[in-house]
Amino acid sequence: MKLNDIEIQRELGTLDGWTRRGDSLVKTFTFGTFLEGIAFVDRVAEAAELMDHHPDLDIRYTKVTATLSTHSAGGITSNDFALARAMEKASGG
Repeated sequence: MKLNDIEIQRELGTLDGWTRRGDSLVKTFTFGTFLEGIAFVDRVAEAAELMDHHPDLDIRYTKVTATLSTHSAGGITSNDFALARAMEKASGG
């Protein structure tokens, strides 16, 4: 179920560096090397597959930008926040 604006703002307050961009959550993770970023993507892929909820990932050398949205719900859901937390864990944060 799609979250309302207040629920989204409350959840965003619990996550460092994540912002809302329209109907998506977005964060850019920065790593020391390209291979560290790719290892992060591998860890995220494992978590996303287990959750059956897959992010859009944009890899730019040492930066990986994640965009999360639940397309079937037409916006941001608790699944997006759960995946954001899993991504924080995968980044070492």
